[in-house]
Amino acid sequence: MSKHLFIIRHAKSDWSFEVSDVDRPLNARGFDNAPEMAQRLIQRGGRPQLLVSSPAKRALTTAQIFAEHLHTAVRDIRIDPRVYEALPATLLDIINEVDNRYDRVALFGHNPGVTLLANSLADENIANIPTCGIAHIVFEDIQDWAFVSGGLGRLVWFNSPKG
Repeated sequence: MSKHLFIIRHAKSDWSFEVSDVDRPLNARGFDNAPEMAQRLIQRGGRPQLLVSSPAKRALTTAQIFAEHLHTAVRDIRIDPRVYEALPATLLDIINEVDNRYDRVALFGHNPGVTLLANSLADENIANIPTCGIAHIVFEDIQDWAFVSGGLGRLVWFNSPKG
């Protein structure tokens, strides 16, 4: 048995509004990219059983769009305030707390945390996970999320709206 983690950076946000950072919405490109990337996730066999999101409007909206395409109830998205502006250690804590009944989890967050997390977990050198980019990391022969840690994952694929 393996655990699969889909690290997803929120879609492109709109800077034209004078709102707090946490309340910044998606822009038109973000609304276009999120459904496209949700479809790519599905086409590559990615069917997360659990979606965990930052409470920031841009991340949560991205997660909601993915949920719609994955036929997951929006109410089932787990919102974790710790994801917002988190560094890899905090994100890893969140991952380590996931219930083991889930083998496939999507985490919707922000840079630099998501890029640093992907690189740490899979010993990769991704320069940047762009907006709405996805890194699929598998943890072979790990049955307990509590045992996920740096260097134990393998990057299966990495994709973004540009690539």
